[in-house]
Amino acid sequence: MIDLDTIAAHGLTPDEYERVKEILDREPNLLELGIFSVMWSEHCSYKSSRVHLRTLPTEGTRVLQGPGENAGALDIGDGLAAVFKIESHNHPSFIEPYQGAATGVGGIIRDIFTMGARPVALLNSLRFGPMEAPLTQRLVEGVVAGIAGYGNSIGIPTVGGEVGFDESYAGNPLVNVFCLGIVSADGIVKGRAEGAGNAVYYVGAKTGRDGIHGATMASAEFDDASAEKRPNVQVGDPFMEKLLLEACLEVMRSDALIGLQDMGAAGLTCSSCEMGARGGVGIDIDVAAVPQREDGMTPYEIMLSESQERMLFIVRQGREDEVERVFEKWDLHAIRIGCVTDDGLLRVRNNGVTVAEIPNKPLADEAPLYDRPYEAPADSEERQQLVMPRQVPSTSVAEQFLRLIASPAIASKRWVYRQYDHMVRTNTIAPAGAGAGVIRVKGTSRALAFSLDGNGRYCYLDPYKGAMLAVAEAARNVACVGALPIGTTNCLNFGNPERPEIMWQFARAVAGIGEACRALNIPITGGNVSLYNETDGKAILPTPVIGVVGLVDQLEHILGQRFNEPEAVVILLGSSIPSLGGSEYLKCLHGLVRGAPPELDLLAERAVQSLVVSLSASEKLLSAHDCSDGGLAVALAECAFSADGIGCDVVVPESENGIPTALFGETSSQVVVSVRKDNVQDVRGAATAAGVACQVLGQTGGRHLRFRVDGNIAIDVSVDEAMNVWESGMSKYLGNNAA
Repeated sequence: MIDLDTIAAHGLTPDEYERVKEILDREPNLLELGIFSVMWSEHCSYKSSRVHLRTLPTEGTRVLQGPGENAGALDIGDGLAAVFKIESHNHPSFIEPYQGAATGVGGIIRDIFTMGARPVALLNSLRFGPMEAPLTQRLVEGVVAGIAGYGNSIGIPTVGGEVGFDESYAGNPLVNVFCLGIVSADGIVKGRAEGAGNAVYYVGAKTGRDGIHGATMASAEFDDASAEKRPNVQVGDPFMEKLLLEACLEVMRSDALIGLQDMGAAGLTCSSCEMGARGGVGIDIDVAAVPQREDGMTPYEIMLSESQERMLFIVRQGREDEVERVFEKWDLHAIRIGCVTDDGLLRVRNNGVTVAEIPNKPLADEAPLYDRPYEAPADSEERQQLVMPRQVPSTSVAEQFLRLIASPAIASKRWVYRQYDHMVRTNTIAPAGAGAGVIRVKGTSRALAFSLDGNGRYCYLDPYKGAMLAVAEAARNVACVGALPIGTTNCLNFGNPERPEIMWQFARAVAGIGEACRALNIPITGGNVSLYNETDGKAILPTPVIGVVGLVDQLEHILGQRFNEPEAVVILLGSSIPSLGGSEYLKCLHGLVRGAPPELDLLAERAVQSLVVSLSASEKLLSAHDCSDGGLAVALAECAFSADGIGCDVVVPESENGIPTALFGETSSQVVVSVRKDNVQDVRGAATAAGVACQVLGQTGGRHLRFRVDGNIAIDVSVDEAMNVWESGMSKYLGNNAA
């Protein structure tokens, strides 16, 4: 008889335990309880989120694989598909920053190559507490080192991403990792088991005790005892993963393989029962055959271990020797541990003795489903009321500008991306630090662009609008390099869903994502939900991170964001009223997170993006950069921050709310472009035809940033001075190993 304390320690409620007994028609043993525990955890089952996720748009003409597999896939032409996904490794990265981040990278890479795709690019989205806090500095250094250590070693470039800072992430950092791979459109491999009698193979590294109950840990809040959960964090080996990747891709080139699954969250348990459930078959395995790194491991430990660099294969009868030879060549384990059955059961044996027997479908597809109550926080309307403080904590607008670009949220992330090998494999086109990563598709004239974006402040103030703005910005970043946005993925980071106000944030954010994706015609191919991001009852800002993938038909049409010619005309495309609500200016200079986020007209957003892509294809633009954090002034400065350091002299559109709003107010649906003088009329004509506002601001040239408002010079600083401030804003807090 299993007692209540044991049930609670496994993260199951009494009602869920009663359902387990109904499914089995008996009491479970401890191993079976552990199996149900991990499969019914929030991390694996999405039991609090599925009700809302089902409302998202997941179909489109390019969608080859939507949600439900290891990753999504889009048709990119030339008989090829882009396979991509984003995952979180938040909790492990707080407990053990290096290994938590490293194994997050390893896990998302395996999700991609299990689909038959060769991984070609990585991105990451990171959130930490205030940069001046010693804990934050330790976490940043550990996480970045972990990402670099794994990605660089395996030889997959990290080509972009984003880093944010806020007090809410101090005890719960976010480490979201995106990976994209390329495969032939007819070569996509599924994670399913078929054919009774076909062999089940364990391939890759040995199983250890690291990571046991990692999925359960990721489905609970943090507290003062979280450091004791260090054994729940897996240990990664990128060199082993490189061998595993090559061996798997080689086997996939034959028809010996029926299906495969990464042993990620919940390890051997999840891979076996999910493959069985997808194929409507049973899986019979003997854990005594599993290669083990440690002595005396129990079936419970073997089934729940989340050791890295392991896969489960379903091999066609009669082809076993062929598969074994491939893995022998790569010096990897390929051990037959069982077979496919026709009874729909996950049967676990230990030296032939049955130690667990559970139907697959209730484990994988019929976990508890909760439509949790949700309610707006009592102060939700108050949060959007903004009364600006009378005192501005600086003596001039220019000083405000310099303080803003020095804030870690806006400052250069060079310290971070210099640790990543973003040029390995020689496919990277856009330099690190640009608005979107760009990778050429070898053998074609095409390129893929991708961007990650999220804004926790906006979502805290208005989760519906904030989530829409995140989708719009990620797509706009992709459009600004000349790529047509074609699909998206997401990683939804929120607090405890059992709290109605948190569930309200989640439900509203998902609704906003769905609305924006439908309007911009970028279907969602999959993603990840990370809940219970809280420490001692304090939740993170609601942070949905959106990844958008775009397609460039011709490599020569790719745009950069920086000014590259003097005496070019600077034009602002799009019309949007700037707002200080939820802005970086308000947070940085006044310490406030208040007001309404910028308004968003999705039709206008789509028109601006389409116009930029069209103008890029017709080679009418020299550069393009979206307006986001820090407003128009920051966007213009970022256009100047390069080795050439070309400045600009511009007139900033006036705002009835004053100079700070005109310069630093944030907007949607606006892009700063530079254009040769002889192309200005063509750009204006194209904008008029598209119904997009087009305003000449000034021109590039010189070594100064000169911004005029209301007929007066509001900011006049040298590019060199501003760039020095910008480059040191984050790095001054950190070590010099990547300076």
